[in-house]
Amino acid sequence: MTQRAEARLLLAGSLLLACLGIALRLWRIGATPMWLDEAYSAYAASKGFAFLWQVVPSYETHPPFYYSLLRLWTLLFGDSLMGERALGVACGLLTPPLIGWTASAATAWLGGDARSRRLAAFVAFALACVAIPLVEMTREVRPYPVMILAYALAARALIGIAHAREAGRPLAGPAYAVYLLCLELMLWLHNLGPLWAVALGFGSLIAFHASRPKRTDWGWYLGGHAAVLLFYLPALGILMDQAPTWVHSTWLRFSAKSLLDHLPVLYAVPGWQGLAAAILAGLAIAAMIGVARGRRLLAMLAILSLVPTILSILLSITVAPVFITRTLTPVAMPWLVLLAIGATAPRGRLAWLGGGAALILGANLLAVDLQQRMGPPIQNWYGAIGWLRERHRPDDLILAYPNEGALPLERALKDKRLDWRVMPVPGPVPAFTPGGWHPTGSRGVVSLPKDQLEAIAHGATLGKVRRLWLLRLGAATYDPGDSFLLALNHERRTTDHYIDGPIDIIGLELREKR
Repeated sequence: MTQRAEARLLLAGSLLLACLGIALRLWRIGATPMWLDEAYSAYAASKGFAFLWQVVPSYETHPPFYYSLLRLWTLLFGDSLMGERALGVACGLLTPPLIGWTASAATAWLGGDARSRRLAAFVAFALACVAIPLVEMTREVRPYPVMILAYALAARALIGIAHAREAGRPLAGPAYAVYLLCLELMLWLHNLGPLWAVALGFGSLIAFHASRPKRTDWGWYLGGHAAVLLFYLPALGILMDQAPTWVHSTWLRFSAKSLLDHLPVLYAVPGWQGLAAAILAGLAIAAMIGVARGRRLLAMLAILSLVPTILSILLSITVAPVFITRTLTPVAMPWLVLLAIGATAPRGRLAWLGGGAALILGANLLAVDLQQRMGPPIQNWYGAIGWLRERHRPDDLILAYPNEGALPLERALKDKRLDWRVMPVPGPVPAFTPGGWHPTGSRGVVSLPKDQLEAIAHGATLGKVRRLWLLRLGAATYDPGDSFLLALNHERRTTDHYIDGPIDIIGLELREKR
C-alpha cells in the first residue's frame, strides 16, 4: 500500500472513530438527570458572580473558577440541561484530536518519519475516542472535562518546550506560555490542583533541561512559576480555610482493596484485556529507553501519568481520603500517548504485536462504554419524579433533609418543567445553622440536633401542610437515629415509600383528629 493510500485510509478511519466517539459521548445525554455533584455545579453557576466569589468559598473546597466558567457558558448558551452539559461536551470533543496531536509530536521528537507520526496520532486518537474516563467525564457538569483538556494541552506544550530547548532555542516562547496558562488552570479548576502542579512541575524540569539552561532561561523558568504561584494564592487560601473541616469530617473512605477496582478504569485497562495495555507499555519503554530524548520523553509521560495518582494515594493514607477516580481522570491522557507509541514504534514482527494489542484494548474499551451507556444513571431523579408524579398534589410540600438533596431534585423538576414546592432543611445551601455539625466535611450542609429537628417538624409552617414528602439523601449520615422522621411521624402517618439507591422519599400525611 502506498503512503498516500494509507493516509487516506487513516483519514477515513479517523472520521469513523470521531463519529463513534461523538455517539458515545452524546448517547442519551439529554435524558440522563444530573446527579448531586452536577447539581452543585449548576446551582452555583445559576447564582451569579457575586455569589460565586463571595459565598461559594465559604462552603466549597473547590475554587470558584470552574463555576464562573460555567456561569459564562450558560449566559451564552442557556441553562438548560444540554446547555450546561455542552461545556463538558465541547472540551471532551476537543480532547481526542489534541491527544493525537501530542502523540504525533512525541513521535516526531523521537525521530519518527511522517508515516510513524500519522500512525501514532491515529492510534492515540482512536484510544481517546473510546477511553472510558474520557467518555464518562465528557458527559458531566463538573470541572473534569476541562481539566482533561487543559492537562492534554499542557503535555503538548511540554513536548514543544523540550523540542525547542534541545534545538538550543530559549525557554521564553509560545509553548512555555501555554504551559504556564495550563498550570494555572489546573490549580484553579480543582482543590487537588497542587497534585497536578507537582506533576507538571517535574515534567517541565525534564523538558527545560533538554539542553544546558542559560541564566536568562532560569529567570524565565523561576519567574514564570513564581507568577503562577502568586495568582494561585487566593485559591490556596480557600483550600486552607476549608481543609480542617474536610479533613475532620470527610465522607470519603480509602481502602487499598478498592484500588484494584479503580486503577484499571482510571488508566482505561479494565479486565484481563489490560494485559494488552501492559504489552503496549512494554513496547513503548523498549522503544524509548535506548536514546536520551526517548528516556526524557518516557520520564515526562510517566510523571504526568503516575505522580498525581501516587500523591493522591499517599494523602489518603496519611492525611485524609482524597482518592476519587473521577478527580484523577486527566492521567489517562499521557498514558494513552504512551500506549500509542508502544503500538506504532516497533518494527518487524513486533509491529504486529503492537497493532494487535492496541486493537484488543480498543475493542474492550468500546464494549465497556456500551455497557455503561445501557446502564442506569448515577442517581435516577427522573424516575423518582415519575413515581412522585402519580401521587403528588398541588398543595403538597417536599422536605429535603439534608438540604443538598434539594439541588438535584429541583434541577430534575426544572428539566421536567414542574413547579413543585421544595423546602430544604434547615435552608438552602449553604446553611450555616448554629448548633449543627458537618458530617461530610461540607460547611454548606448541616446535620441538626434532635431538638431543632423537632422544632421544625412541629412548627407552624409544616402544621398547615396536609401532606409532606420527606426526601432523605444520606439519611444514615445526617439523621442516623431517624430523629426528623420520628418527629414528623408524631402527628402524621406514612403513606408511601420510595427508595432507589441513595434517593429515599417518604410520604407523610396528617392524622385525622378524633
